[in-house]
Formats: sequence, C-alpha cells, structure tokens
Amino acid sequence: MVHSDSDPPLLNHYGTLLCHSTQWDEPQTRVTMEECQLPLIDLCDLGSDDEMVRRACAAAICKASSEWGFFQVVNHGISSQLVDKMRCEQVKLFRAPFETKATSGLLNNSYRWGSPRATCPNQFSWSEAFHVPLTKVSDEACYGDFKSLREVMTCFAAAMSELSRLLAGILTENLGNWKQASISNICDETTCFLRLNHYPACPISPEIFGLVPHTDSDFLTILCQDQVGGLQLMKDSKWVTVKPNKDALIVNIGDLFQAWSNDVYKSVEHKVVSNATTDRYSIAYFLCPSYDSLIESFVKPSIYRRFTFREYREQVQEDVRKTGYKVGLPRFLLKGSEDLTTTTTTTESNTRLYIPSITAKS
Repeated sequence: MVHSDSDPPLLNHYGTLLCHSTQWDEPQTRVTMEECQLPLIDLCDLGSDDEMVRRACAAAICKASSEWGFFQVVNHGISSQLVDKMRCEQVKLFRAPFETKATSGLLNNSYRWGSPRATCPNQFSWSEAFHVPLTKVSDEACYGDFKSLREVMTCFAAAMSELSRLLAGILTENLGNWKQASISNICDETTCFLRLNHYPACPISPEIFGLVPHTDSDFLTILCQDQVGGLQLMKDSKWVTVKPNKDALIVNIGDLFQAWSNDVYKSVEHKVVSNATTDRYSIAYFLCPSYDSLIESFVKPSIYRRFTFREYREQVQEDVRKTGYKVGLPRFLLKGSEDLTTTTTTTESNTRLYIPSITAKS
C-alpha cells in the first residue's frame, strides 16, 4: 500500500496490532448497511410570516431530537460558496507533509491522528484531525504558511456558531426551561471547538473504523461532510448508514443536552466507517459550555446527578485512559433511575415552542 508523505503513519504505528490480531484471521468483506434518510428540516420556515409554519418547523426540530437524536437542515445560512472554500482550504491543509502537521504547531498545536491508547483493532480510528478552540480560530499566529485558511475558517466558525445557538435556543425553550440560564449564556468560545477531519482511504481491512463508535460530549454538534459517506448511527438497536446530502448540514444531540433534558433529547451512538479507495473530509462544530457550568435535569425526578462539564470531561478521559472506551452518561445515573429512562416520553418535549425572531439566511 502506497502512502504519500502527507499521510500519518497509521499502519506503522498499529502494524503489530493489526498483524497479530485474531479478529481478522478470516477474509473480511464489507457489509452493506441499511441506508437511512435523516429527518430533513428547512430552516427557511423559521422566518415565515405564518406563525403556524414557524411553530411546525420548531416542532420538527424537537421531534427529530427526541426520536432520532440526529437530523439534517437546509437553508441553514451557510452559503455553498463558503462551504466550498472551506473544503478547499481543508484539503490543502491535510495534504501538507505529516511532519509539518505534527510538529509545526499549526492551529494551536491541535493536530492529532489515530488512537494512541488503542489496544485492539476495534479501538482504532483511522483518521487525522485538527481540534481547534474557537478562541484560536482568528489567531494569525496559528496558521503558519496557511494564511488563506484563516479568513475562510473565521467566517465558517462564526456561521456555525450562530446556527448552533439558534438550534440550541429552540430546543431549550421547547422544554419550558425559562428559569435556568440559557445555553447561550454558558457556552463561550473558550470551550467550543471546530474540528477538521480527514479519513484517509484504508484498503487493508473493512473492520477498521474511521472514527470509533461514540457519543458527543457536548450540547450539540453540527457536521459539514463531503459526499463520500461513511457516517453511521444507531437506530432501533442497529447500525444504519446516513446518506449524504450536498445541500444539508447534519445536527446531532450531545450528552449534555440529553442530561439537561432528562432524556427527552437523545445523544445517539455514531461512528465513521473507513473507505477502501476514497479519502473523506468533514468539519464538525461542537457547542460546549464553560468548564464550571452545572449540568442538571430540568425536571424532577432527575435521571442523572448534577455535574459540571469539567467533571464530565475528566470522567470520560479517565475511562478512555483505563479501558480504551468512553462510558459517558451511564456514569452519572442516579440510583434507581434506570427505570425512569424507560418511562421518559417524547411528549415531555411538547410543553412550549420557541419562535425565533431572526430569519435563517438562504
């Protein structure tokens, strides 16, 4: 298998593990998964003169967050021209030599690749990424020779941030959660991130993940992906493949929103499968609170104990360090709350609908 000097040394780093694992003693074939069409929501309806149309759009967002934990949005306010420019700059960045990406301190020295703590193949992530805090996106010193990336990435991050807060506002006010601090007040640039992902082609085995199964440790995530595909999510206890839509962004609920909503909204396990012949690119925006923000359910009895975002992150990191896996919200379940998780219904999400005062830009 031939690699360019831009590729991270994934095969070299995990070669021994790959060669000696019994997981692939028999020839493997790529399994064709059921393809799903995520709920598709036109955000133009939020700016309609018809109140019923606005309410129906908000209701669709909340329903999808309860039933799927994932949905896709069109007319989201991020132009196709900006997306194309961002993708072009992203590809140029990842085509830089591996040594440049790994050692030159690019984008706040946020480059990462593979899964250093993997002890078996199903803990692999055959990918590389830059995980950039919003506070550093506009910092000229972070870009080195990639000067043209800065302007595009700054505009892209700002647009994703605005969209995330619009959606979070709808979901929060739908819960009737008027007394708690709004998500906009507890989420700031110091803890929100933009992640640039590259999944190199991986022809050596169909069993290697591009990104291992996980849930997101945030309030919500917005994903801008190319047309290669590979994103899969758990739906009705089985993995389904998400069909790419060139005009849509994908939104998914994170662990914090599930806890805050007392399981009204669902943080769903998802993964990326590797592609044997084609590289895949995506960009994810993570809406996170400040580290000392208190996360607690908005209704009682609560399913989860109160915790701070810092505490949650530290527990996740400890679990990954010890076991190779993220445990997540089950660590914070209150005693006896297992029964409550089966009785929480989506009807709780119909208490109130938020009607935004701004119009989604087309």
